[in-house]
Amino acid sequence: MPLSARVSDLTSYDLLLSVAELGSIGRAARAHGMSQPAASVRLRQLESQAGAPLLERGARGARLTTEGQLVASWAQPVLDAASDLETGIAALRADRDSHVRIAASLTVAEYLLPRWLIALKAVDPGTVVALTSGNSADVAAQVLAGEVELGFVESPDIPEGLQAREVARDELVLVVAPSHPWATRRRRPRAAELAATPLVSREPGSGTRQALERALRAHVDGALAEPALEVSSTTAIKAAAVGGIGPAVLSAHAVAPELAAGTLVRLGVPDLDLGRRLRAIWPSGRAPRGPARELLAIALQPSG
Repeated sequence: MPLSARVSDLTSYDLLLSVAELGSIGRAARAHGMSQPAASVRLRQLESQAGAPLLERGARGARLTTEGQLVASWAQPVLDAASDLETGIAALRADRDSHVRIAASLTVAEYLLPRWLIALKAVDPGTVVALTSGNSADVAAQVLAGEVELGFVESPDIPEGLQAREVARDELVLVVAPSHPWATRRRRPRAAELAATPLVSREPGSGTRQALERALRAHVDGALAEPALEVSSTTAIKAAAVGGIGPAVLSAHAVAPELAAGTLVRLGVPDLDLGRRLRAIWPSGRAPRGPARELLAIALQPSG
């Protein structure tokens, strides 16, 4: 839906956070490359939109009111997400002469890669990254073809001709709409029941689907149920699950907002291990070099 005027101007919220950090509208204005009068106008407009005073102004500077502190705390994660968005879009727009070309599966591209790219930019501000995203099979094919220098995948199998290093751990989780019968019954579904249930699923070649199918086949001898719906985006799967089309199994990273909002319910599967490894891949015998090596080092850091 369209953004309200109260939240569409992120620069003003960023300015408010700078006032909190620097203690003065003038210093915050200089940090943002604008005049103090222009900054004051923006902050007054922000207060008008909020319907409350956000700053206490004095001869020695300015500080946030109680309401201002609340607004700043709510704004911070939004601005962090906007920074991730800007970094990701910049990588998508990079041209073929970029310093490093990478490909990433959707889970890695959406939830891990932005902060790795921000860290890479801090290490080498001149680095330009060109990013493509797809399912794990697509990413592996691009690395094997030499179209990208480095890939990030979530599939359990690595094709021949590629080397891999684990960069993170992830967990797949079973989710249903609150109205789904599984959400209210006392007994949780087990692997055999899940295997026989049509799920909302990613397309073949998806690392998430491969990991789930491998885990289920360790518990059942027959064929797995055909998907209730097969789509190629995590967002579409979540929307279908929220709408009650069927259960879904997705990365814990992906469904955290819906679980917090209560639009999806997480269910444990007692006899099924859905942990998985997220890995970086590159051609065998050709270790990443330059910015690709730096990015890999960042991804391998425990905090990465």
